[in-house]
This record gives sequence, structure tokens and C-alpha cells, in this order.
Amino acid sequence: MRNQVTWLAPKSDDGVLERSFALGVSGTIVPGILWLPADPGPSLPLVLLGHGGSGHKRSSRNLELSRWFAKEAGMASMAIDGPYHGERVISPLGPGAYQDLIRTEGIDVVVDRMVRDWRAALDVMATVRSLDTAALGYVGHSMGTRFGVPLASVLGDDLRCAVFGKFGLVQAAGLYEGTDMTDRLTADAGQVSAPTLLHVQWDDELFPREGQFALFDALGASDKQMIAYPGGHRDLNPMAPVHWRSFIARFLAR
Repeated sequence: MRNQVTWLAPKSDDGVLERSFALGVSGTIVPGILWLPADPGPSLPLVLLGHGGSGHKRSSRNLELSRWFAKEAGMASMAIDGPYHGERVISPLGPGAYQDLIRTEGIDVVVDRMVRDWRAALDVMATVRSLDTAALGYVGHSMGTRFGVPLASVLGDDLRCAVFGKFGLVQAAGLYEGTDMTDRLTADAGQVSAPTLLHVQWDDELFPREGQFALFDALGASDKQMIAYPGGHRDLNPMAPVHWRSFIARFLAR
């Protein structure tokens, strides 16, 4: 039985068409947004945007990226709220609160559900005439990498490229105990064959650089690159998003 989707009224702003949706999946609602060029042609590549912890589908970073992809690259992009984030909760939760919920439910259970939700949303996108869901990219950092690597591992040849970062196979001592998924991520990373760019924060206090390097080594892609910037987990060099979007555009451009 096909999952039921409700589309909200489209919004157009400065050359970008935004279509919010609510997707019913196994008794839960998955809130999402699809961004398109104002005058979309047929068979647009689709970039999946994963948000970080304490963020949501309409985070400022996702808005910046989605606008660039639509206006400058002529591509579509999509985001959904992660578990215990965005419209999936009544009000925003702090890191300790949502990590406690994830730990209680089980990290593998939560990751598997997020992968299921992404794939259900892709099934819906396959019915949108303007989109080519066999030409996918992914951009997600921190929590967006935690969920993005397992997703990328099952997308097969439909995934043409991916950008991960600010995450590693090792996390700081005492950080979110009970949510370690080193073995799972190592195995899933080995199944990622699409060209991949990994963004490393050199002084990351949450995910030490050695663990980020280990994630790079674990990636199965034969074409993989790494960029690194000084600074902690929340720091972001303004040139970094330029590298992310250029990498995606290079592999998805028509």
C-alpha cells in the first residue's frame, strides 16, 4: 500500500518554488519540503539535505543550499525532519533530551526508521514529474552524517555523490553514551560507492579528527576526497559550503 502524502500550498520566493508535505509512514507523519526552480524542466536531479542535531528541515543551511541548487544549478532538493526534531516534536528539544530519547529507543532502531522515512519520501518524489530520483545527491553533516551514511549505503547506483562531515567513528569520551554506532557506521560506510567528499573540522571537540579520518578510510567509494578546516564542531568556514555544492553539481549537472 502506497504511503499517503499531503502537499501544502506551494510558495514561490525569488525564483525558488517551495512545496511542503506531510507523509504518512507506518502510522507516523514525516514532515518534509521539496524545493524546485521556479520553472522546473523535466528530470531534475534531486539533492537530499540532512540537517544537524538540534536543527530541522528548514534550517538556514538547508535554505541556503536549496536556493543555490534551484537558482544556480537548476536542481531540486528535499529535506525531512530527523527523529525528535522539527515538526516531529511539539517544541524544540535540547541535545541531552533528544539523545536520551534516541538512547532509550535504541540507536539502530532510530537509524533504520530514518532510512525508511527517507526512502518513503523518495517513493513520493518518484511520482513528481519534474524529478529524476535515479540521479540523487546527499549533503548532511554531524547528525546529517549519522543518518546519511546508512541511507547512502542502501541507495545503490541512484546515489551519484555525497557530502558528509563533522562526524566520525570515534566520539568524545562521555558524549551521548549509549548512542555509539562505530560498528554500524563502519559497515555502512563500506557500502557507499558514490563519489564522496568528507568535511573535517580539525579541532572538533565532539568527534576527534582521528575518528573522522577513520570514517574517510572506511568509505567504500573509489573516488573520495577530504577537505579540512581549523576550528571546533560548530565553526564553519564560509568557503566550505561552496566546496560542498560545487562537488554535488559536478556529478549531477546535466
